[in-house]
Amino acid sequence: MKDHTMHRYTLALATLPLLYALAGCGGGADGDKTVVPTSCAGDCIEPYDPGVLAKHTLAAQPASTPLLAHDATVPTVTLAPLTPQPATAGTADPGQPLQIGQGRASAQTATPDATAALLHWQASARETHVAALRFASQDAFGVRLGVSVEALPADALLRVYGEDGVAYEITSRQLQDLAQRNAAGGASEQIARIWWSPQTQGAQATLEIEIPATADAADVRIAVPRLTHITASRQPPALILKKTSGACEINVVCTPEFIDQGRSVARLYFVDSADGNAYLCTGTLLNDAQSSGKPYLLTARHCIADQATASTLVTDWLWRASACGNADTDAAHQERTGGATLLHADKDTDVAFMLLNAAVPAGVVYAGSYFGPDAGIGTQVSVVHHPQGDLQKVSQGTVRGYNTCTLGAGDSILCSASDEASGTFLSVNWQQGITEPGSSGTGAFVAIGARRYLAGQLFAGTPTSCEAPNGTDYFGRFNLSYRNALRTWLDP
Repeated sequence: MKDHTMHRYTLALATLPLLYALAGCGGGADGDKTVVPTSCAGDCIEPYDPGVLAKHTLAAQPASTPLLAHDATVPTVTLAPLTPQPATAGTADPGQPLQIGQGRASAQTATPDATAALLHWQASARETHVAALRFASQDAFGVRLGVSVEALPADALLRVYGEDGVAYEITSRQLQDLAQRNAAGGASEQIARIWWSPQTQGAQATLEIEIPATADAADVRIAVPRLTHITASRQPPALILKKTSGACEINVVCTPEFIDQGRSVARLYFVDSADGNAYLCTGTLLNDAQSSGKPYLLTARHCIADQATASTLVTDWLWRASACGNADTDAAHQERTGGATLLHADKDTDVAFMLLNAAVPAGVVYAGSYFGPDAGIGTQVSVVHHPQGDLQKVSQGTVRGYNTCTLGAGDSILCSASDEASGTFLSVNWQQGITEPGSSGTGAFVAIGARRYLAGQLFAGTPTSCEAPNGTDYFGRFNLSYRNALRTWLDP
C-alpha cells in the first residue's frame, strides 16, 4: 500500500460495490437524488472577511528576547541519536494523523530535583535572575520541550528558543491557567501541568527560567521529562524539493477561485502529551452567525480529541506559495501559538471543534458553513489542504453516497453504505488532486450560489495515490455536528 493515504488500514470493502452501483445511477440506498441548493435558505452561516481589522480583542503572542542565547556556560542535555532513524513524513496509523515527530525521554531532567541541580542562576540586565538549559537531539529538524511545572514564583517566565533565536514565552499565570484548563478537560494531574513549547528550529532548544530578583530559586520546581524530536522539515524549499505531496496536487494559488477558501485553512501542529509524539493535520477557521470574530477552528477528532492535546496546538496560516509556479512562501504566512480550548469532540462524525487562545492574523477569512439538507449525491466538493504538510493544495471531487464509519479492531476502519437518514459520513471521489497524510480534518466545501460553504471534515479514505487516484474519502457530515452540538457556539 502506498503512503499517499490518510491512514494505513484495511477497509471493509464488501459494501463498496453497492455504493458505486448506486452512485453510478445517481442514487443512494434510498434512491437519494442529486440536489444542489441554489441558495442557503437560512441553512448556512455566511463567511466573514474582516480584512485588516479584526473585531475580536485577542492579542497575538508578542515576540520575546532570549537572555542567555550566547552564554557558553549554559549546560547542555544531549540525547543519544535516534536508532533507527524515524521516517521524515508519510506515517499515519489507523485513526491517527500524520506523525512528524517522536517523543523522547530526558533522564537528566526527569524530576524537579534533577533539573534544579543543573541550573546556574545569574543576575540579568533586566534586574531579574535567570537560568537556562539547552537540549540537543541530534538530526532533529526542530524540538518541542515538554516542561512539567510543579511550582513557580509569581511573575516568573519560561522562555524557549531554537538555533535561530526565535523565542516563545509563557508566564506563571498562563501556566496556571493551562493546568486548570487541562484538568477541567479530564487530564491527569501529571499531564495537566505539562507545557509543550512551540516547535523551535534546529536540533537544539534552550529553556530559560526568569524570576524576579526577590524570588527564591528554590521555589522553581520544574522538570523536562520528555521532549519531541521533529522528524519532518517545515521549511518550504525542502518541502518542494523533496516533493512531499504528490505530483498531481495543485497549488491553491494556481486556481484563483479557491484562494479565499484557502484563507480559512490552517496547518495544525500538536503533541500527544502522554508520549511526546508530534502530529500534523489541517483545520478550518469558522465564522459564527454574529460574525463576532471569535476564532473557532474545526478539524477531525482523530487529530485532536482532548483538551491536553488542544493545549499543544500551533497553527500556520496562509501557508501557500507566493505565486503560481513560485517556490517561495507567501509573505503573509504567520504562525500562532497558545493552543486552543476544546469545546466539542465526537467520534460519530469524527469532528473536533475548538476556540483558539490567540488571535488569527490579518488576511484570513472566517469560512461559511452549510447545515441544511445535504447537497446530495453528485454534488461537487472542493478541499484546500496541507498534504504531507506541504503548501496549500486544492482538490476537487464528487459526493458519491452516504456511509457509516467506525474504527475496527487492529488496522481497520469499517465503512458501510447507508442513506441520508442514518449515514454520518459523505463519501467522495476525486477528479482533480487527492488527499494524503496531513490532509486529515480539512473541510469539504460545496458551492451554493456564488459562495462556498463547509459541509464536512475529512476522516479517512481508501488507498489513493496520484498514480491510482480512484479511492474514496469519507467526510463527517457537518449538518449533523451542527445540529447535535456546534450550533451552541455558532448560532447561540
